[in-house]
Amino acid sequence: MALRKILTFENEALKKVCRPVTSFDARLGVLLDDMKETLTQANGVGLAAPQVGILRRVVVVDTGEEMLELINPKILETSGEQDGLEGCLSVPDRFGMVKRPNYVKLEAQDRNGEWFEYEAEGLIARCFCHETEHLDGHIFTEKAYHMLTDEEYERLMNGEGADK
Repeated sequence: MALRKILTFENEALKKVCRPVTSFDARLGVLLDDMKETLTQANGVGLAAPQVGILRRVVVVDTGEEMLELINPKILETSGEQDGLEGCLSVPDRFGMVKRPNYVKLEAQDRNGEWFEYEAEGLIARCFCHETEHLDGHIFTEKAYHMLTDEEYERLMNGEGADK
């Protein structure tokens, strides 16, 4: 396994639509292992392949209980709404307020090409939406209705609220 460099928002690769994975081989396994190590090292919740310069439909998500590998993920169903703070490893030190579904059901393939479904709420549902948008060339800043200033972020982290 190896750490991969996480691209930042200026990089054009993050604006491209990723191609589906069709070959479930050792190279895919190496990519998944490297992405998991990179995500863990960066202390993130999710990481999409374009963030490490690979234009394939591959995502890893740390649910806190397991590290999900999502290949060719498709959101099948959403419901509810959550409104909250969002950040991105490709947009360091910037945070914004984004509305997302509170519940997401998706299907994806595992590293062997087998399809499965997964349901999530809250943070992991938010992460599924955020990471699948990366696969279509989008960054959360496009959806944010308010990007926090450094002062607002500091107040929010201190429990004071962003709008004081």
